[in-house]
Order: sequence, then C-alpha cells, then structure tokens
Amino acid sequence: MEDVFSLITMIVLLLLAFHGFGKCSNVYSRNDFPEGFAFGAGISAYQWEGAVDEDGRKPSVWDTFLHSRKKDNGDIACDGYHKYKEDVQLMAETGLHAFRFSISWSRLISNGRGSINPKGLQFYKNFIQELVKHGIEPHVTLHHYDHPQYLEDDYGGWTNHQIIKDFTAYADVCFREFGNHVKFWTTINEANIFTIGGYNDGNSPPGRCSFPGRNCTLGNSSTETYIVGHNLLLAHASVSRLYKQKYKDIQGGSVGFSLFAMNFTPSTNSKDDEIATKRANDFYLGWMLEPLIYGDYPDVMKRTIGSRLPVFSKEESEQVKGSSDFIGVIHYLTALVTNIDINPSLSGIPDFNSDMGESINILSMRSVVSPWAMEGILEYIKQSYGNPPVYILENGKTMNQDLELQQKDTPRIEYLDAYIGAVLKAVRNGSDTRGYFVWSFMDLYELLNGYKSSFGLYSVNFSDPHRKRSPKLSAHWYSGFLKGKPTFLGSQGITQLHSNFSSSR
Repeated sequence: MEDVFSLITMIVLLLLAFHGFGKCSNVYSRNDFPEGFAFGAGISAYQWEGAVDEDGRKPSVWDTFLHSRKKDNGDIACDGYHKYKEDVQLMAETGLHAFRFSISWSRLISNGRGSINPKGLQFYKNFIQELVKHGIEPHVTLHHYDHPQYLEDDYGGWTNHQIIKDFTAYADVCFREFGNHVKFWTTINEANIFTIGGYNDGNSPPGRCSFPGRNCTLGNSSTETYIVGHNLLLAHASVSRLYKQKYKDIQGGSVGFSLFAMNFTPSTNSKDDEIATKRANDFYLGWMLEPLIYGDYPDVMKRTIGSRLPVFSKEESEQVKGSSDFIGVIHYLTALVTNIDINPSLSGIPDFNSDMGESINILSMRSVVSPWAMEGILEYIKQSYGNPPVYILENGKTMNQDLELQQKDTPRIEYLDAYIGAVLKAVRNGSDTRGYFVWSFMDLYELLNGYKSSFGLYSVNFSDPHRKRSPKLSAHWYSGFLKGKPTFLGSQGITQLHSNFSSSR
C-alpha cells in the first residue's frame, strides 16, 4: 500500500509542478524551515476514538451535551479506538514527523479521580508506542472540551476550584505512565473558546449560560466565564509546577497552553476602531496570555469587569507567570472590528461579549483565505508577549462532507500552501514558531457541524461500518511537502488534476 501511495504522490507532485511552475513566486519546501521544525497533523479523543462506553470509559461533558440536545455525536466517530494501528500506518506513509492527539480523561480515570482504568491506560500506551515505533513524535493534549461528567455533576466541573487538584492528579498519571515517550504536553485546548462557548454562550460543552432559548438549564454568563478561565490558568500552573518538580529533569519535556487566535483588523481607519481592535485582542488573547507571560489580567479587563473578574493572589500570580513553556495557537478566522458605545447583553446582564463592547464581524472560514492573518497573529504575539515559543496546533480548511468532492479537495491544498507559506514568512521575520499541525489528519466528528463538513486530509466514509479511510488530493500534496518536494502551486493549474488523480487511484 505504501508503494501505491508514494507513486500517486509522485504523480500528483509532477502534475502540480507542470501546471503550477512559474505561476507563483512563493515556492518553498520543507527544507526552508529551521532544523527541528515540527510538521504534523491532529485529532482529538472524542472526535476520533468512538467506543464511548467500552472498556471502562465513562461519559464526558461532551457526550452529555450532544445526547441531551439530540445532536450528531461521537459514539463511533472514526472508530480510532479499534483502528489506531491502521491510522498510524497512514501517518507513516504520509510522512508525518509529529502527531497531536488528546487523552480522554474519563477513559483513563473513569470518574475523573480515583483509580486508573487499566484498559484505558493500555490503549494509550499501545497508541503512543505505535507512534514512536514509526518515528512519529507524540504531542499530547490533556483536556479537549471533555472533562468527566462525574466531576461536572459532583461539584460543577471547572466552575469549582476543586477541579485543580483533580486535574493535577490526572496529569500526574499521564506524566508518569506516558512521559518516557511524550515530550510535548498541552494542558488545555483553546482555553478561551472552551470558556466562552461552554460558560458564556452555552453552545459547546458543558453548555452553561444565562441566555434564554439556548437550552441552558444551569449557568451564569456574567461570572462563570471568568471563574472558569481563572481556574484553567491555575490548573495549568499547578500541572506545570508538578512537571518541573517531578518529571522535567528525568523526561526532558515541555508543558504548554493553547488558545484560539483570531486575527482582528479595524473595519475602518478611525481611531475608535483601532482602539476597539486592541481591546478585542486583550479580551481574546490577553485574557489568558497576559497572566501566563506577565502574571495578571489586562488592565482593560480589570477596569471593565470589576469584581466579577477573579483576582490572583501574589503567590498565584508568581505560579502562573512563566508557567507555559510554549503557546499553542489554533487559528482559522479573521475578523473585522467596529467600536460601539453600548453592546447590551442578550440576557439582560453583562457577559463576555457585552464586556468586550465591540461589534466583531467574523469572516467565513469557508470562503476567506487570508494567510496574512496568520502572519499577523504570530507577529502580534512576538511583539506583545516577548516572542515566546509557539506551535500552530490547528490550522486547516473545512469543506462540505461529500466524498467525491472531498477527495478532490483543491481548495484545501491552496489553503495549506498559503498558510504554511505565511508561517515561513513569520519565522523568517523572527517569530519563534516551532511547529505546524494540520487540522485534521482525517475527517472527524466536528463539534459545531457534526458530520456535515470536515477538515481531513483523509476522508472517512461514515456510512461504512468499517469507516474506510481514503487519501484526498491534499494528503498527497502534504506528503510530498513533508518529504522535501517544492510546493510549485499555481493558482489555476491544479484544477486540471482531478481527472488525473482519479485515474491514478
């Protein structure tokens, strides 16, 4: 199978070169990046594993959120729990240097605290060993929207300070059991959006909010958003401190924290819109980054939110400051910002959106390709936060879930080519960016869209009980790039490749 994959990749690259050579001045290759720069792809536990009630796993808030709202779910998803060896083989054939995935807390420790689930432990050991055996570096996320439902029911999950102790104990198990092979740990996946979606807007797990009509039975958008954000930072700092004290000297790894990063641009040249854009950056990125880098929240948040924003003690501030060895950036969107004098909350009480006080027009990730936005985010982090090490943990192109359309995913190739090129420009401009992970390695269950759209380099036939995987054109393009081939991507030529690709499969 590997020989066939390599042959098809070679054909695709030759066709790309033939049709695109000379039409694009931004030709680059993997070899233009610094030595050691990590290239990979990613998935998350709930979106890929399936097997939600097998071998001792208990529900997470993601299970409960989707089933209670009768939405598409990840009960089976890609069935990665049973097909992981096949998937690692595909990763190796593609040429991935690194792979990002998350551990399901409620699979490893069924109730979130207490005894370890031996079958869950063995699954992750087997999976990690399979990656390492194929020369693929594991990058592991500890929390990807999916803390155990037991802890949510017991004390309110992330709204309660008690979770810091349980999360640290869970991380301790992961470091002890997997740390000999895992050197890159991310504590929380896109902490800002997890908090806003789950506790302010109520449109993602665990679905808490104050808004009528949002199907939220619990929550307070005015306060919980900031309480949860605070607890996430303290939990991260606790885990980071544990790793440094107990494991770093032996294992030599690093612990990071990831954020969803939108590129904000003023909608006009007015001073008011420029100020509003700075405020949007402070609320979305500075909310978490300023404590991690400087030890406290942005002044604009403290002034606006007042007593609803928790306060770090001197000891907490010292623990949070400098606790992240790297920043994980998750980027898909750019947005235009317009200043408005009043942005009353829909719930009648202040919340994150009304506190921020701007009108934000998010440009569609389906139609807008703006690689300059990636450069802008990396430059902003470099200039504003002392140029910390950065890994792009997610970036990719969503398309409608149509198997034939998906396999001939020319727009995805154009997107990846543009954005990887933007990362290279940022690195050449001094950004300490150290890795880039395509989202996603294969089609997954997607939180907001279920199975209607997907980001994968490989298609998954969700109508097939065996969940057959098939490489898309983008898988061949990315494979060629990873193996050192120049991109040679022209704006018009590759649309002619579809019939050639179909006949070569």
